[in-house]
Amino acid sequence: MLPVLNDNWQSQPIDYSLNERDANLLALIETEDLTTFSFDGLKRRTGLHSETLSRILTRLEQEGIIKKDHEGYKVTPKITELKLKRPYKEISLTPLIQTYLPSDILTQQLILHLRGKWFGMLRWLGITENNQGITLKWVTEDGGIQISANIQSSTLNIEGKFLTNNNLDIALKAAYQLMSLISKVCVNSRAVRSMARSVNYLDNYFS
Repeated sequence: MLPVLNDNWQSQPIDYSLNERDANLLALIETEDLTTFSFDGLKRRTGLHSETLSRILTRLEQEGIIKKDHEGYKVTPKITELKLKRPYKEISLTPLIQTYLPSDILTQQLILHLRGKWFGMLRWLGITENNQGITLKWVTEDGGIQISANIQSSTLNIEGKFLTNNNLDIALKAAYQLMSLISKVCVNSRAVRSMARSVNYLDNYFS
């Protein structure tokens, strides 16, 4: 069973020519606080048919609420004018992995390597940027579980959100697939910097 938009979500009257389904999708985007998101990830997250989702996003783009670019879709400041209500029921986050990142790893470099990536059972959903740090989000291929990686300073928290699948083992496997990718990025980044320092040393030695 795929996750679907909750038909009980309600929105206040808005000035734009959006129907209830449009407003419900915007409520989800606002609830997840997505600043950038992918079509495929949102399709898996909502369970909407591709054509239905495409029509909704086209209407939102025409209204100037979202815009499409090379990364997928981005929300515009216009979304704050809609005054959408939150869904009646929030899905709680389940902590899966909590750890620290090496102090010599550049956060922006790590995010650059992670955002937009598909791997294992995870498909890219989008990214959130706020005062709680940067959160990268994926959904499992069947859309049943959402996995989030929150990076704040040198702290990494990987959490799961059970949408239609309550299997903790699957969530943990997905989290460790993500952690494995993060570990490879960290190790490779440190190796590249170490090599660069060695080359710089040799250049100075022979100059």
